[in-house]
Amino acid sequence: MFCRSNSLKSTETMRLMLSVSCGIIFGLIIGISFPFSSLTKLNITSNIVSNFPIARDRNNVVSDQKPADPSIKIQNATDQLKIWVPSNPRGAERLPPGIVASESDYYPRRLWGKPSEDLQSKPKYLVTFTVGIKQKHNIDAAVKKFSDDFTILLFHYDGKTTEWDEFEWSKKAIHVSVRKQTKWWYAKRFLHPDIVAPYDYIFIWDEDLGVEHFDAKEYIKLVKKHGLEISQPGLDPRRGTTWQMTKRRGDREVHTTTEEKPGWCADPHLPPCAAFVEIMAPVFSRDAWRCVWYMIQNDLVHGWGLDFALRKCVDPAHKKIGVVDAQWIVHQGLPSLGNEGEAKDGKAPWKGVRDRCRKEWTMFQTRVANAEKAYFKSIGVDPSNLTSH
Repeated sequence: MFCRSNSLKSTETMRLMLSVSCGIIFGLIIGISFPFSSLTKLNITSNIVSNFPIARDRNNVVSDQKPADPSIKIQNATDQLKIWVPSNPRGAERLPPGIVASESDYYPRRLWGKPSEDLQSKPKYLVTFTVGIKQKHNIDAAVKKFSDDFTILLFHYDGKTTEWDEFEWSKKAIHVSVRKQTKWWYAKRFLHPDIVAPYDYIFIWDEDLGVEHFDAKEYIKLVKKHGLEISQPGLDPRRGTTWQMTKRRGDREVHTTTEEKPGWCADPHLPPCAAFVEIMAPVFSRDAWRCVWYMIQNDLVHGWGLDFALRKCVDPAHKKIGVVDAQWIVHQGLPSLGNEGEAKDGKAPWKGVRDRCRKEWTMFQTRVANAEKAYFKSIGVDPSNLTSH
């Protein structure tokens, strides 16, 4: 009995081991025949698949949904990292606002050291002269009327720049040279509002101005005191001035209105009786210049007619445009730039220049009138029915 019992136990043990072995082999065969990824093709429910440890270990890769395409995730991340800021300056929409430098200046920078230590001072005002070498001593006298709080910018219409090196101030000045161009051509191209933004006031002056009775620092004080956005020094009335408005008056600091010849002023608040300065020596506040720059035409380089339109850039113009009588200048009337013209059809060079000046005045007036008509028409307003200006 004892021997038989042991024999039976051995037989049962062998059968059990054989069954287990067969099961393992069968499982391996099934696993090889059906890769893990094909389980989803058999529509095995997520509840059943989730019972397999391998499914949990692989972050639920096995599911009843197709696995997410990694390229889609990358594309979504890329889209989220794209920058588009409509409020940035035109053309800079793709930049983060913190890196956008929308303004510049004329302050010279060093080639060495820390950028933060470059500027020992930042002038608050800008004065420009359009010059030829024949007037260098006149300009020398004028520049000396402006303190170190002014950046000096010379526009050279005759191409001569190194000849100014005899003046110590010239070595610190900014020089721009393009032959046979006017100050308004220069202003449109080199005085963009975003370039001159650091300056509170911008002087855009001719070269033939006598400044014996002028002090720039005192002039700025009076402009600020009287709230003038566009101004000029008074002109010596003994030197053949054209307009009553720009003649110096000896009994006041500033004036903003005048009386002209009968019939010249349809409205006492309009040029040439008010809201008017000439283009030989204008001074603009930063805000006023931003508007005036956009009104300057690319092809009308002499600026004739511009003085009658300056009023469009400030409001009320008859109070914010004026002449500073206490600081006055002399218009010498030297036709230096006029002689840069071309003799044609027997006419002297300056006559051809003067003819173009008159033509430009008419063209500018026509453009302004047409632009205003087009604007009012676009908003459904008939300006002829309005009484205000």
